[in-house]
Amino acid sequence: MIVLGIDPGLSGGLAAVSRTPGGLPTLLGVIDIPTSGEKAKRRVDVAAVLAFIRLHNPTRAVIERAQAMPDQGASSGFIYGRSVGALEACVDGMLIPLTVIESTAWKKAHALIKRGKEDSRQRAIRLFPDGHEWFKRKLDHNRAEAALIAHYGLSL
Repeated sequence: MIVLGIDPGLSGGLAAVSRTPGGLPTLLGVIDIPTSGEKAKRRVDVAAVLAFIRLHNPTRAVIERAQAMPDQGASSGFIYGRSVGALEACVDGMLIPLTVIESTAWKKAHALIKRGKEDSRQRAIRLFPDGHEWFKRKLDHNRAEAALIAHYGLSL
């Protein structure tokens, strides 16, 4: 089984995870959400997302539930919702079963409740030591969260 994990939003990430025959989690690939355009015209690059999905051919996808952020303006909320919809449409269009999960579910499974983004990055490095290059920058926390979401999806 290959699981696609999605940390939604324009600054989120995509990750494909499977298990070795011995049961160890393996990170097959991870990327930042591909985008095109700049500033207010920045959008999810649907063709690039579909290319990543086709490359890894997941059997299921798991995405974190989208919700408004505190103090998020109407415009930012609209942009975020639009990007989540594009990501969900990519998965649905590829006929891949999609599960929407609460952030507390995958964070609890990884002991990350009330922990910061850096803790997620460090957890991903420990869980996927062969993939540490994908998480080497502090800014790679969204990639790390996508990988952790995908890992959680292996247990569903």
